[in-house]
Amino acid sequence: MRPGVGRAGGALGILGAMAYDEELAHRIREALQDRADVTEKRMFGGLAFLVQGHMAVAASGQGGLMARVDPADSERLVDDAHIHRVVMRGRPMDGWLRVDPAALDTDDELAAWVARGVNYAQSLPPK
Repeated sequence: MRPGVGRAGGALGILGAMAYDEELAHRIREALQDRADVTEKRMFGGLAFLVQGHMAVAASGQGGLMARVDPADSERLVDDAHIHRVVMRGRPMDGWLRVDPAALDTDDELAAWVARGVNYAQSLPPK
């Protein structure tokens, strides 16, 4: 675990909120292990991985992976049964995609989504 990064844990709460997939978080860490500019932060009910202060990907509390991508690519990328726009406050959000676990079976599949998220996060001005 990186210094200053807490481990998610503890009770799930009365409503039974789903914890993020810790195995997926571990796989994301492995995919990002060669980068020194990655930080982890609990957000959106999951564990987000930030590059230069911008979220790149997250092990989602709703299951699967949340990936940040170029909004212009959203339409093309959701042309798959396992890829959906993230819905925030009832609105589908271009640039924020949910990748179902079925699309993350192999390390190569996960690495491709992590790379997409990292590439977009790197394109933004550092925070």
